[in-house]
Amino acid sequence: MIPDFETILLDVSIPFAQITLNRPQTKNAMSYRMVEDLIAAFAWLREQTEIRAIVILGANGTFCAGGDVTELKGTSAQSDTQQLQLTQRLDVMLRAANTAPQITIARIEGAALGGGFGLVCVSDIAVASNDARLGLPEVRLGLVPAVISPYVLRRVGLTRARQLMLTGERFDGMTAVNYGVVHEAHPANMLDVRIEELLNEIRHCAPNALRACKALIFEVLDKPIDDTLRNRAELLNRLRAGDEAQEGMMAFIEKRRARWAR
Repeated sequence: MIPDFETILLDVSIPFAQITLNRPQTKNAMSYRMVEDLIAAFAWLREQTEIRAIVILGANGTFCAGGDVTELKGTSAQSDTQQLQLTQRLDVMLRAANTAPQITIARIEGAALGGGFGLVCVSDIAVASNDARLGLPEVRLGLVPAVISPYVLRRVGLTRARQLMLTGERFDGMTAVNYGVVHEAHPANMLDVRIEELLNEIRHCAPNALRACKALIFEVLDKPIDDTLRNRAELLNRLRAGDEAQEGMMAFIEKRRARWAR
């Protein structure tokens, strides 16, 4: 049974799922409840081996306006330990999204700021509307993008991260492509068309191979090549001998679709 959540909507249509950030009254600002809902959603999705991709979007034309400032201000009344625990949960969520075994696709329109920007940075594929507004406004609020900073640095590199984190600059979807934050930008009325094209491409990808490939990325990231050589070779040999690869290679030889693409 698909779980229900207070601040997000989770829809499944095998082999895909969709997470909608659903606090439209706050432009989908990321509350502590939303962070917990996302953690739980990604935990549930991790076990759904038939799901190959997850599309993440925001309700009512806004991706995510950042952290809920009203809620953030209110936590000053809590103990240091409580505040630390709450803040660290954002990183738990970002890690869950970052390492989800499925392909994650961020569909971005309207604002994608602060924590929402962080969610974009941990997506596998990010597609924005031309007029989306992205940025890291924390320094303009007397804050810093502390928890999301490692993901921002990995996404755009040190030089660009310095510019974005230290100025709070907001920029549109086309500029986000140039900065390396998102992969593509399109007119808003073409976003759904492009997402559907991407999902159709993913239909041709073998389910087990997709999960193995996603894990491989994090296995080899930042490690010396020699340290991962044996694991990389064993992975390829193991997959090559499996039923899925045998079917895929035979489909290629016979010039037909593999069974998972039908």
